[in-house]
Parts: sequence; C-alpha cells; structure tokens
Amino acid sequence: MNTLDVADLPHVVAEMSYTKPVEGEARVRVFPPSSGRKIESPARERIPVPVYDCRPILDQLTLDEAGFQILSHRSAFDDFYDPEQVKKVYYPESVELIKAATGAIEVFIFDHNVRNQPRSDEGDVGIREPVDGAHNDYTLSSGPRRIREILEDNNALEYIDHRAALINLWRPIVGPVQDFPLAVCHARTTNIDDFIPTEIQHYLEGNLETPSLTGEIYSFQHSEAHRWFALSDMQPDEAYLLKCFDTANDGRAIFTGHTGYKNPACPPDFKPRESIELRTVVVFP
Repeated sequence: MNTLDVADLPHVVAEMSYTKPVEGEARVRVFPPSSGRKIESPARERIPVPVYDCRPILDQLTLDEAGFQILSHRSAFDDFYDPEQVKKVYYPESVELIKAATGAIEVFIFDHNVRNQPRSDEGDVGIREPVDGAHNDYTLSSGPRRIREILEDNNALEYIDHRAALINLWRPIVGPVQDFPLAVCHARTTNIDDFIPTEIQHYLEGNLETPSLTGEIYSFQHSEAHRWFALSDMQPDEAYLLKCFDTANDGRAIFTGHTGYKNPACPPDFKPRESIELRTVVVFP
C-alpha cells in the first residue's frame, strides 16, 4: 500500500490532540482515578486532521509496515472488570493469539488497563479514562530497558539477544465503538523528529506526592505528513496489535503514534467506550 494513497477511503475530520513543540524537559504525571486529579501533560494543541477508516484495507496493514494491524478474534472471556480473572484467563488466551499473529516464540504480558469514562469519573479503582493525547508508550531509551526488565522478571534472559518488540493488544469490551475510538498514525508517515522524549510519573492511592514508577514515553507533535487511521464501528471480536517499540533497526516500523479522539460522526445514542489493552514483550525466533 502507498501510505499516502488514501483518496478513496471514507474519513472524518477530527481534532487530534498533539503536544506543542517543547523547550526543555517534558513531563507527564498520571494520578489514580480515585484521586480525582486529572493527568498533567505538556501543553497540547488540537489540530483538525482526516482520520481514515482502515476497514477497507485491513489486509494491507501489518505491524512491520504500518506499525499496527487488526485481528479478527472472539474472546472466550468477558469478565474484564475483575483484574485477577483477566490475568488468570484472558492473559493466557491473548498469549496464544499474539503468538499466532506474529510468529513469536514467547509472549510476556506484564500490564493491562481497562478504560471506561463513566466508571473512571465515579472513582472506580483501577478504571481509567480514555487517553486524549497522541503519544507512543516507549522511547529508544526506555524500550530496551523495559524489555530487559520484563525478561528478568520472567527468568527469561536467555532471550536478551533475540529480536523483541513491545506490542499492545487493544480490544473493545462492548461495541460498536463510536465514542472516542482509538486512532493510529501509520508508521510510514512519521519521523523520529515527531516524537518528544517525555518523563512519565505514575502515582498510587495514598501517596500523590512521590511517584511509584517513573519511565519515559514519546509525546507526539504534529506533521502534515501524518496519516491517521481508525476502525469504524469496532466490535469486541476485533482487536488492534500496536507496536510501541522494536529492537530491530532494519527499516521496519518501530513506533506508532496513537490516541483516542472525539469522533465527529458519533451518533447521539452511543455507548460510552469500554476497552482493555494489554502490554506485552514479544520475542521472535
């Protein structure tokens, strides 16, 4: 696919939340939903951009070319608000799904987020609001570090010299997703200069002054070259694979800017978005 040949694709024009160019260090602070404190981020700007429906071109989207792909898969699991059951049942199912889709020899799931705006607003512990800000989860610095940490945690350092990638599995809990869908920027339309290294601090209930975890992500700044895609009316039997880092430096996609966005075509009788994303380390032969 010519990533710029989008003339025949259906699209909406949406306001994408980009980070403004930053002078000095950039920082994000993420507080627990129950604290009532919103995420603190660098200054952002909303820029109208076309968001193209990728449903007509699903067979042309791959992790190594576009940085994302869509899987058709009906999960046997539906208890997504029970974190222990998610780990016990949904994690193993997802490991097999990702292996089959990528050819991986090992998949280590180390984290997940459930997003639901109404329940987040009510302060439900562990339930977050959809992300409204274009970003990538890891950087050239934090990606390799996170892979090593996860391999160490799983007593799997024998894979440290293998090609590995940090890949998210994103799935709706209910459908169709019309309110605040996920949009992904095609990797071939991005440049490393579009990504701003940003310290991210995570805080837990009980201590909103000292971060429990500090890492580094990329904030994403606007470029006219970007081409954004979303899957129209996405259902729970569909899932994104989203590449956030790859140790291979051979021309394949490494990062993908992504975010939720306000859908101008959302009908008035929409269901609020509910979604789950798994964070994984995928090890290749």
